[in-house]
Amino acid sequence: MQIIICKASRRLWLMEGGTQLLDCRVALGREPKGPKRMQGDGRTPEGVYFICLVKEQGKYGRSLGLSYPGAGDAQLAFQEGRIDGRTLANVCQAQSRHLRPPWGSPLGGEIYIHEGGSQTDWTQGCIALDAQDMDRLFPYWPQVDVVRIIP
Repeated sequence: MQIIICKASRRLWLMEGGTQLLDCRVALGREPKGPKRMQGDGRTPEGVYFICLVKEQGKYGRSLGLSYPGAGDAQLAFQEGRIDGRTLANVCQAQSRHLRPPWGSPLGGEIYIHEGGSQTDWTQGCIALDAQDMDRLFPYWPQVDVVRIIP
């Protein structure tokens, strides 16, 4: 099962094989164009991630933490001189072990799919849903293998 988030259309789809189980509106980071590159840029990441943390009651209600930054994000940042080799290794190791990556690096982190409303882009980089859509999505989280965020 996978979650696909299309930034351009502000849509989230929950897919099981070729079957769409959920289609809902989402809000993105306050600077939605382009992929997330650094902490505080207000952008929503683009790439392939997994759910690495689940909160039944977070700051914005139910929340699914995503494995941003991923190895690809870290490798690009290392090549551009935005992170050091140790940070790159820590991110890559976390991904290979299917663990939460380090969220305190210059790349940022703590990117969630969470409740809080989808009417306007307002998050720090997270994906926000309306509560009734999270009601439908949240029970499926244990079955979700991948979260794809596309431009």
